[in-house]
Amino acid sequence: MPRVRNWKDLNFYRPAAEMRYRHIDALFGEPGRNVIDWQLIEAHYADVMRVVLSVQEGKISSTTLLRRLSTYSRRNNIYQAFREIGRAIRTVQLLRFLSDAQLRRRTTAETNKVESYNNFSSWCRFGNAGVIAANDPEEQEKILKFSTLMTNAVIFHTTVDMMTVIRELIAEGWQITPADLAALSPYVTARIQRFGVYATDEIALTPEPFNTHLGIDLAAAS
Repeated sequence: MPRVRNWKDLNFYRPAAEMRYRHIDALFGEPGRNVIDWQLIEAHYADVMRVVLSVQEGKISSTTLLRRLSTYSRRNNIYQAFREIGRAIRTVQLLRFLSDAQLRRRTTAETNKVESYNNFSSWCRFGNAGVIAANDPEEQEKILKFSTLMTNAVIFHTTVDMMTVIRELIAEGWQITPADLAALSPYVTARIQRFGVYATDEIALTPEPFNTHLGIDLAAAS
């Protein structure tokens, strides 16, 4: 579930015009307004499902779909049907988000992880300030894949270095707990040289095999 920004400015939609709520009715605006048009969804249900199945089967891309549905949207009944479905789903998600404190904490924590990765990836993609100037979709996809590969390689290298240090601390008698590991992050930038170090004498060196064992009981923390 994505973290919803500025949700206080979003509209909540009633399932029916006569529906009233005791404590949260103000969220839905004036009585009789912001009502889901279920008849429109029912009338175009087959068309909606046809579009969904086409996307799942790869018959039409999401980019092409959005371009078609956003054209003449006021006269596009399928677009309006999707809009009503979106309103219903978003209202349910917003109500869940407001009523469940644990869900808010979990959503915020996971979103922070994603945003940290994106910021780190942008930092690694320093050329042209991270802006993709090519208009060719294949070139854009190639740049994104290369950027992801490079970012993951740096993260992996940093993680291996961190695990090496952790093993050394454990060997020295330090007690490392899962809580300590949870405070670490592989998105550090302090000692990473983005422009590279070109040491030709290290080309023939074979890296040590990756060892995933840390000697810490992570299952006890779950």
